[in-house]
Amino acid sequence: MTFIEKLSAAWTANNSLLCVGLDPDVSRFPTELAGNPDAIYAFCKTVVDATADLACSFKPQIAYFAALRAEDQLEEICRYIKTAYPHIPVILDAKRGDIGATAEQYAREAFERYDADAVTVNPYMGFDSVAPYLEWKDRGAIVLCRTSNAGGSDLQFLDVGGKPLYQHVAQLVADKWNTNGQCALVVGATFPKELAQVREVIGDMPLLVPGIGAQGGDVAATVQAGKTAAGAGMMINSSRAILYAKPVATESAAGAIRRVALETRDEINLYR
Repeated sequence: MTFIEKLSAAWTANNSLLCVGLDPDVSRFPTELAGNPDAIYAFCKTVVDATADLACSFKPQIAYFAALRAEDQLEEICRYIKTAYPHIPVILDAKRGDIGATAEQYAREAFERYDADAVTVNPYMGFDSVAPYLEWKDRGAIVLCRTSNAGGSDLQFLDVGGKPLYQHVAQLVADKWNTNGQCALVVGATFPKELAQVREVIGDMPLLVPGIGAQGGDVAATVQAGKTAAGAGMMINSSRAILYAKPVATESAAGAIRRVALETRDEINLYR
């Protein structure tokens, strides 16, 4: 099953457009994990188990693991998801972008070492830096387009032939790079107007949409701007708001994570 096929099946099976980001910040872990050498894996496993029936995808952010020399725990959590919840796609958020020979190694890292279903990539160096990922026909390449951070406008709004650069990227990926139907784009929830413009350009290509939750993106505006005619086509990511949800009363950490994930998924579904 390809990445796109798996994603489409997860949208339906879990009635969800919610992507749960795995951004493990040890300073915010529950106190019971203090001193645990495998705390990152244990925390992420708790998140995955609490949300696996509510998510259309999981998105581990590689920097949170690599900064603590915890790539082995990233391998473990990817392996766990693929074993326990094989129907949920794993997106490695690495934002790789380098020349072809180096990109080949990054593709091996994502798809062999971590067995990810898709990886985020940077298009700044052109097609030859993305092509190695597309050699893996069953995997996905999710190309940065209109990012959720304010500074993205420094470059993404530059005029390119009468339209902003992010629209040029969207058109390029849709018309020329997506020959095997395995591409998606990153477009932030913090810019719903631009999100709608990208959807108009790319048709039904999937979108990875960061920026709700802690970044404050409006859920209703995001869904209405980015959904396809079938009410799908999006992986709306929430990380910190779910991972570090505060328990209420006697609620456990896992219970709080599940509660917020359920509320987020259901809020998204209100506008599909």
